[in-house]
Amino acid sequence: MKFRVIIEQDEDGVFVANCPTLPGCISQGKTRAEVHANIKEAIQGYLESLKKHGEPIPPAITEEIIEIAV
Repeated sequence: MKFRVIIEQDEDGVFVANCPTLPGCISQGKTRAEVHANIKEAIQGYLESLKKHGEPIPPAITEEIIEIAV
């Protein structure tokens, strides 16, 4: 499954990742690679918790986000 993740760098230089499809699924890391690994782990844990509690798993993304320079 694929989930949209938004990564931003905070004022201290820490990368913060948020998965909007999974409310409250947020992680951080000192580098982009670290935040990627951390949010992947957070998403996996979130999905395991949903499954354990019999909650539905949100559908995978079907959108595409691109940047256009003008």
